[in-house]
Amino acid sequence: MTHAASAAELESLLLTRSLDDPELAAATERTPDIRVLPDVSVVKVGGQSFMDRGREAVFPLVEELLEARSAHRLLIGTGGGTRARHAYSLAAELGLPTGVLSSVGSAVAGQNATMLGYLMARHGVPVVAGGGFDALPLSLSEVRAAIFAGMPPYAMWQPLPDEGVIPPYRTDAGCYLVAETYGCKNMIFVKDEDGLYTANPKNDPSAVLIPEITVDELVERDLPDLIVERPVLELMRHATHVRSIQIVNGLKPGNLTRALAGEHVGTIITAGDAR
Repeated sequence: MTHAASAAELESLLLTRSLDDPELAAATERTPDIRVLPDVSVVKVGGQSFMDRGREAVFPLVEELLEARSAHRLLIGTGGGTRARHAYSLAAELGLPTGVLSSVGSAVAGQNATMLGYLMARHGVPVVAGGGFDALPLSLSEVRAAIFAGMPPYAMWQPLPDEGVIPPYRTDAGCYLVAETYGCKNMIFVKDEDGLYTANPKNDPSAVLIPEITVDELVERDLPDLIVERPVLELMRHATHVRSIQIVNGLKPGNLTRALAGEHVGTIITAGDAR
């Protein structure tokens, strides 16, 4: 089918069918998809892993990020960390709903983005939010990096969790959605562990590193503790562009640089077979 015929079919279906119609969904799948920022890497800086540790952890990572700009264009997302967890605890104890907790978490991730932005300001690296994303191509062209708060802006529209009130789509999911939406080159999560383990290595000395695994294999294992948010795995199953993520220990200098260069350091989680 030619592009013109495909476009005509899609327009006809959109005008005559429900937006939930399976045939309409299949038609949108057949239309050409573009990668908006295909040479950009999204790097998520963990709130607990880095921002909460202060100067000793943050300064070396900032220098590594700045140095990496010479070879890579970077979108740098921030997590919420311990302050977000404390806010979630208070809000949940007060009986507030998921949407309120989501808004609170977004504010904390924004604080971390602001602090990281000031540390990189003299190099011209901006913090972007909301409509500021429209200017991303300019920032990435001029200074080869930009910073954003990782929390997706769902606020009161946050999808409800299966149980409890903690927002299920937090900063890991938000950074991943940015990478997928822009069709970015890769998605790297910078944590304070060497990657994904069979258990939490902070409190289980028998935990074993998993260098590579598929989403289906990981879901089947049903591990009690994951280093990335579980909704990221479901997002990967439906993704078009970013079909793998990499988790590295950013407390070890050079790990992020190696990951950006395509080396298999840490853990790589893949969506499985190509779509």
